[in-house]
Amino acid sequence: MLADIIKYLACPVCAREMWSAGDTLRCAEGHAYDVAKQGYVSLLVGSRTPGTADSAAMVAARAEFLGTGHYAPLADALAESVRLRIFGANGREDDAFRRDRFSALPDAAAEKAYRSAAVARGAGTAWQDADHAPEPVIVDAGAGTGYYLATVLRAVDRGIGMAFDVSKHAVRRAARSHPRAGAFVADVWRPLPIRDGVADVVIDVFAPRNGPEFRRILRPGGAVVVVTPAQAHLSPLVEELGLLSVDEEKERRLARSLEGFEETERRTVEFDLELGPDEVAGVVGMGPSAWHTEAAELAERISNYLSRDAVKKREKVAAKAAFHLSIFEAPPRSRAVP
Repeated sequence: MLADIIKYLACPVCAREMWSAGDTLRCAEGHAYDVAKQGYVSLLVGSRTPGTADSAAMVAARAEFLGTGHYAPLADALAESVRLRIFGANGREDDAFRRDRFSALPDAAAEKAYRSAAVARGAGTAWQDADHAPEPVIVDAGAGTGYYLATVLRAVDRGIGMAFDVSKHAVRRAARSHPRAGAFVADVWRPLPIRDGVADVVIDVFAPRNGPEFRRILRPGGAVVVVTPAQAHLSPLVEELGLLSVDEEKERRLARSLEGFEETERRTVEFDLELGPDEVAGVVGMGPSAWHTEAAELAERISNYLSRDAVKKREKVAAKAAFHLSIFEAPPRSRAVP
């Protein structure tokens, strides 16, 4: 719920902390943001055009396809990676995690400063409390419908999910994806309305990546878990339908987008798909070809492919799902010598 994440949010105008006041969120500077009846809040401000947002129809198609469970193996793999990252192989918080995340602040003056009501962006102070160990916080950047975050939260006991997307249509669904998920509208390319050092993990599934902002909102020792399509993803549909394929520059773009992070782990997740006509349209509509090809042309390609004699005799067509799941860590920030 939105109430679970308010303490981790920052005003997108002044970066001050916010609180709930009826059906609005407010900060000490007087900025206010209305909470929609669906339980989310828009923290997208300014006149600059935001990044590309999925339409209501695109979000509905995505929700329908994901609801079939075709991508459940990927969601489960992501959830397990996050769970192990936070709790370790034994399913409980390991000593290193607790020591790093919940250690007491260095002195009384620093603790007093941290506990003050106003926390300015850029201070780099992690969310810590010597008397209370807060719940693990997972931020889903470009969360879409919240499908992957919900799966992660089911695997991470007590975890709190912060879902944001530039599409209000997607965020409406994400707000209802899990009881411990709160959702808001925000643009990944702008300063994120999230306080410094509060996230244990940022997950990014097929979404743009803002490395500097991810590093700012991560606690010391936190990580970014990224899912990207592999070269073999959706074969043979890519070839048969003339879809955009994964280009050779994708890996270099991934590294550049997370400059300052180190990729410490990578695994490939592959599984077979059996898709009916509507599901073929759904999975194609979720990919980049939906943005770069006219909808009518794409529909015609799919129709022609499914009507071929070799395919017509079968109710479903076979395809391969293939993804890279990578974990990125940021080296500790150097501390100034007094």
